[in-house]
Amino acid sequence: MTKSLVANRYALALYKAANDQGVVEAIQQELVELKKAFEMNREIEEILQTPRLSIAKKKEMLELLLNGAHQLVKNAVFVLLDKKRIEEIENFVDEYISIANDAAGIADATVYSTYPLTESETANISVNFAKLIGKQSLRIDNIIDESLIGGIRVQIGNQIIDSSLSGKLNRLQKDLIRS
Repeated sequence: MTKSLVANRYALALYKAANDQGVVEAIQQELVELKKAFEMNREIEEILQTPRLSIAKKKEMLELLLNGAHQLVKNAVFVLLDKKRIEEIENFVDEYISIANDAAGIADATVYSTYPLTESETANISVNFAKLIGKQSLRIDNIIDESLIGGIRVQIGNQIIDSSLSGKLNRLQKDLIRS
């Protein structure tokens, strides 16, 4: 993800408004869904950037897309559109999530395992690995990877902690080759 000062500025403003209203998590969930919609249908952004359509027509289209969304989300997206910054929508969502997570002491993590983790295992991983990075907890996305043979691999941002059996075997092999 590229750091965008514009996206950060808008995300921070939305976070402050959401925090004042006590809807930080709800806004975050809606923004995640909005980002998915933009990622799955790239034509949305192209249409919103075309000069052929008036701002009013673009807002009508967005109103349909944002049907049922919180007014703060609608307002933020409309401001991005008005300021001709709609191409920043995905960066904006990422920045909002980052700001909200930092404020809550949460980090997003991907845990690769050979089988689906139980709630207990997920909670245990969250508590133990969160301490390593100075957070209170982790929001975990579990991905099944049978090539690990056993154990887990945890990715938090650009940091990878590999305690999988295949990772240990690879490290052992490299050590033996160097010896």
